[in-house]
Amino acid sequence: MRPQDIVILLKILSYNSDNWYNKTLSEDLFISTAEVSNSLKRSAVSGLIDTEKRFVRKQALLEFLIYGIQYVFPERAGGISRGMPTAHSHPLLQNKFISDQLYVWPDAESDEKGFTVQPLYKEAVKAAKKDTKLYLMLALLDMIRLGRVREKSMAIVELEKLINNESSY
Repeated sequence: MRPQDIVILLKILSYNSDNWYNKTLSEDLFISTAEVSNSLKRSAVSGLIDTEKRFVRKQALLEFLIYGIQYVFPERAGGISRGMPTAHSHPLLQNKFISDQLYVWPDAESDEKGFTVQPLYKEAVKAAKKDTKLYLMLALLDMIRLGRVREKSMAIVELEKLINNESSY
């Protein structure tokens, strides 16, 4: 698995439809169509998408995100930089946590400043600016990758709702 495999699966879920194409994924995520195809093959082998590569196996993906992502793709906050808020600093999550720490993905166009968190893949900021649901899912993943027990627990509940289309966001 590669980090972009997770992002591709989450993007498929954000479409909320089985009517998507590799080319659309490529354009929306700023990844080549060849890499999308390779990613879907890896996800099929790992059991995170069906063998026809059309339907994400939501329960399998959730289990991997809950129990494995922090070990496979760990992250630690770095120095202060300008960027797009992530983890509990995401605009929809800020009111749920009181914290002096702001976490951001590096982005020269953003006005926020905070501790740098490297996104799962380099084009995540551009993709998140195009898709608010994907942005929220990636921020929740960062909470799992970075957070303490309380943050992780809340992120898991909210991520499960988003993946199962039960969220109020």
